Amino acid sequence: MAVNKAKVAIGFIVAGVLTVFFGTALTFVGPIIIDDQIVKNTVIDPKNEMSYTMWKDVPVPFYMSVYFFHVLNPKEILNGEKPMVEQKGPYVYRKRIQKDNITFHPNNTVSYREYRRYYFEPSMSAGNESDVVTIPNMLVLGAAVMMENLPFAVRLMISATFKTFKEGPFLTKTVGELMWGYDSGLVDFLNKYLPGMLPSSGKFGLFAEFNNSNTGLFTIFTGQDDIRNVHKVDSWNGLTQLNYWRTPQCNMINGTAGQMWPPFMTKESTLPFYSPDACRSMELVYQRPGKLKGIPLYRFVAPKTLFANGTDYAPNEGFCPCRQSGLLNVSSCRHNSPVFISHPHFFNADPVLLDYVQGLNPTEDEHGLFIDIHPQTGVPLNVSIRLQLNLYMKRVSGITETGKISEVVMPMIWFEESGYIDGPILNTFHTNLVILPAVMEFMQYGFITLGLATIIIAALVYHRAKVKLPHGATSSALHFYF
Repeated sequence: MAVNKAKVAIGFIVAGVLTVFFGTALTFVGPIIIDDQIVKNTVIDPKNEMSYTMWKDVPVPFYMSVYFFHVLNPKEILNGEKPMVEQKGPYVYRKRIQKDNITFHPNNTVSYREYRRYYFEPSMSAGNESDVVTIPNMLVLGAAVMMENLPFAVRLMISATFKTFKEGPFLTKTVGELMWGYDSGLVDFLNKYLPGMLPSSGKFGLFAEFNNSNTGLFTIFTGQDDIRNVHKVDSWNGLTQLNYWRTPQCNMINGTAGQMWPPFMTKESTLPFYSPDACRSMELVYQRPGKLKGIPLYRFVAPKTLFANGTDYAPNEGFCPCRQSGLLNVSSCRHNSPVFISHPHFFNADPVLLDYVQGLNPTEDEHGLFIDIHPQTGVPLNVSIRLQLNLYMKRVSGITETGKISEVVMPMIWFEESGYIDGPILNTFHTNLVILPAVMEFMQYGFITLGLATIIIAALVYHRAKVKLPHGATSSALHFYF
């Protein structure tokens, strides 16, 4: 009986060693298996049905929330007083994104155009598109700044043209008209006699160019030969660099198209992307870790240097002529109109900008932009891109519509484009990225613990059996196995 116990104990010791070995091997092999699956599913390839469909059609619901800065004192502004504004909104639009004209190339790149359409969502909005708002008239005040260096006689003619078409310094229109366009005799006149001066040939609206449009021809890397390059932009509209700005660095097209990034990120990683709407590449930096319904994430935010001027941050000199930090001059890619982009409410901008306008209250929670990324896959889980459109306006002699307006960068609207993974996609992510790794980790340490426990118990049993056996019997038991 003691011999049988010794044999069984030795068998369990062997089984325990094998179990520990298997568990230890899993700790090394498990992550390699997971990483290999991530690489296979991250590559842009029609064979990867789920990930390819996510990339192609972007099933995650995206929304654009628009806020207007309603001008409360237009007459006083014309007399040189400080502008007073009141935020109105949000007016929320569901954004439908779809890639088309998808063409794969032999050099492991793929080209496409991404089309976007917007649908008003009354239930999510604070008002209707019929709400009336007063904002500066870009056609008048923007043109006045553009024409200020022309001969005085020409400026008088421009002012007379404004009066002929009854265009004043401020517009009072519905939200729908300001967003998607309104009929204007001046616009028709300019398009007829000065074609190309305005960005659109039809109605004039702040987002008239955006609806039913595409963001240009992107060519990006598929990651087939190097996963570190997946989603990175190879060219945009056939260009590998821009010609809007004054330095090669500022004209670089860096990073991805802004929807996904290469996998295996660290806290030292950054999020570079090219934005056709901002006419430049931008780069977000790591802020903190977090979780979305159990899925680990890294939050990336805009550094203070993003819109800093060339004086405060030398690499941005190429984006000048600059004004205060916190403003990006986009006139070079917006038909030379004096338009500036900033964070909403001049968040992270030179405080002097807040002194020029009454009614602004910047906070990081409401006005800072961020992208939450799952670091292992490079997939955004929660996105909030917030930007503000501003008009530089001033008194221009000869153009009487400008009155005695004080020099000011005037906020007009700000918008937030947001979206987050939810529903079946989130459940799939949670299963593959949280539950399965947790199960694998449990199995790893479970096998190691079970093996060690088996070895210890079997060793104790063997030790007791050995004590009861004569020396020869012990040797026979050992020889049976070895």
